Amino acid sequence: MANCPPSSQFEDQSPKPSSPGYPLEVTVNEESPGPSAPWAGSGPLPRCPCWKRKLAAAFPEDVEDQPAAEAEDVWMVESVCELKMTLKRQRVSSVLPEHHEVFNRMLEDPVVKRFLAWDKKMKVSDKYLLSMVIAYFSRAGLFPWQYQRIHFFIALYLANDMEEDNQAPKQAIFSFLYGKNRSQRPLFHKLRFQFLRSMGWKTRVTLEECEKIQAFDPELWVWGRDRALFS
Repeated sequence: MANCPPSSQFEDQSPKPSSPGYPLEVTVNEESPGPSAPWAGSGPLPRCPCWKRKLAAAFPEDVEDQPAAEAEDVWMVESVCELKMTLKRQRVSSVLPEHHEVFNRMLEDPVVKRFLAWDKKMKVSDKYLLSMVIAYFSRAGLFPWQYQRIHFFIALYLANDMEEDNQAPKQAIFSFLYGKNRSQRPLFHKLRFQFLRSMGWKTRVTLEECEKIQAFDPELWVWGRDRALFS
């Protein structure tokens, strides 16, 4: 039996017959995202957002609704053996270095700092929920300079909506943003709806994506906010 060493990975190349008259047999393996982790849900490679949304203000009401970019599938050659080739489909993450930079800037915000210090038991802001904040930044399609404190808390609020059974702790977000003033809450929910719409309603983030986000800068202090270790 001939040995079949794995080939180097390459993309978008049509397989060609290895000998005249014998078509190349192609086997396709599709990798689908696994189930959501206790803290994480799913999501992946958005294409560049529509220029209308990017040139508008952070939450314009007069911009046409644009569907959020879908994840792109990349087909990789997994192995070649004589006349047989195996292909594997992989998900490519949409999170860019600029989204990590935005998140790091938010961590320097005094209100965000106080909020994270208050959440000592990490009921609202453990490392997986914070990873989802970065994932949501990548999907919303705003320029880096457009992201403000409110976007951090909106993204964290949505992450809790998606992954947490106990919804009560997230109400503390309003106290840190508005104090005892309840009149601003309707505005928060209006902005939350617009942010969600800008993401194309895609709020699920996989555990794999959360781990990739954390691996970008594994020494970042917030990745030590592990709820499992605290328990």
